[in-house]
Amino acid sequence: MTARVIVLAGPSGSGKSRLAERLGRAHGWPTLRLDDFYRDGDEPGLPRITEGANAGLVDWDHPGSWHQDDAMAALRTLCATGAADIPVYSISESRRTGSQHLDLGGATRFCAEGIFAAEIVAECRAQGLLAAAYCITQHPAVTFWRRLTRDLREHRKPPPVLVRRGLALARAQRQVVRRAVAAGCRVATGDRAFTELGTSTEDDHAVAG
Repeated sequence: MTARVIVLAGPSGSGKSRLAERLGRAHGWPTLRLDDFYRDGDEPGLPRITEGANAGLVDWDHPGSWHQDDAMAALRTLCATGAADIPVYSISESRRTGSQHLDLGGATRFCAEGIFAAEIVAECRAQGLLAAAYCITQHPAVTFWRRLTRDLREHRKPPPVLVRRGLALARAQRQVVRRAVAAGCRVATGDRAFTELGTSTEDDHAVAG
């Protein structure tokens, strides 16, 4: 095995990407963006929102909107060989727009972050691929605002959809955290996780467990 993965889970807008970028700058750990494994918006069988103002729209917060098997295959290849070809996904267009080659450049750790990251923790641990698993959290109001400003800036979806989705996610944040903890993630702010990961070693199983 060439590398092990640091899984960064947590609610959308909680700071997972920001933490991964900080770890990359500080330690040279690349990032696998798990959101690039979303399904295309025109694929049949996508889960749908069943109630509320967004009823009938694709439920992009449901794990069924994501190619978990493809994400795990890429992750295993990265751990085994240090490089993998991964998709590039446009959230605003709801489709894959290309692919890219991710090379760890000799790094023995890399981050995997995304809103469905908790879904892969158990499998990574069982296969001996896991270095650490965190659920990154902030106060729900902070998460809501960061998520909304990011999504509006990136034109991810129409503004009314983003506002309604953000309010629904704020209400569901505690449930998201509980599921991540049940999956084996350690709850922490981005700053705390950054400090702990920076002082850990490759053999530090206390953080991973």
